[in-house]
Amino acid sequence: MPAIRTSSAMTARALLLDMDGTLVDSDAVVERVWRGWAVDHGLDPDEALKVVHGRQGYATMAALLPHRPMSENHAENRELLAAETADMDGVVPIVGAPAFMKAIADLPHALVTSANAPLATARMGAAGLPMPQVRITAECVGASKPDPEGFLKAAAELGFAPDDCVVFEDSEAGITAARAAGMRVVGVGPRAAAFAPDIQVADLGALAVTAGPNGTFTLTAG
Repeated sequence: MPAIRTSSAMTARALLLDMDGTLVDSDAVVERVWRGWAVDHGLDPDEALKVVHGRQGYATMAALLPHRPMSENHAENRELLAAETADMDGVVPIVGAPAFMKAIADLPHALVTSANAPLATARMGAAGLPMPQVRITAECVGASKPDPEGFLKAAAELGFAPDDCVVFEDSEAGITAARAAGMRVVGVGPRAAAFAPDIQVADLGALAVTAGPNGTFTLTAG
């Protein structure tokens, strides 16, 4: 199904959901941890935060410190993941997320996140959101968003073709990954708006899900 941008509705058979910034507001933790990391490495924290969202930590480090050995990035990423997993202060659901997850509970859907499994479990729990049965976390892929691997794996596990899937994302890296996978995108929140998602909503409370024929459902921005 071809992408039609600036639409207010689209039909799908499966949903692929990013976590941070899409279902869970974890910006407070992300900023605390990554500002500290940037200062420790002599980087401008505000500039660093422009590339953090949507990527695995090692990929962010590689973008900011391109000449550093990747082994150091992976080692520090493990440290930052542990720090983020231990810090749930300020982690809350995105507006509308609890009702949205309830509305799609019986529809095919998967979590596709750059967080590892412990961090994803902690944040979804802190936000009071149910963990989807199908989930692609950092351990499941060899390449971080903006690579499409995670979304393609999730679609395959659910048993749907890419053009049957709609991705929910908030970041440039995530939207780029979804496009590379051949999928349509609902952009959630202000970060997504600059990257031409097919539908843009301020939060998940602005989206309705309606069952349709033959296993399809319609997403409508209100």
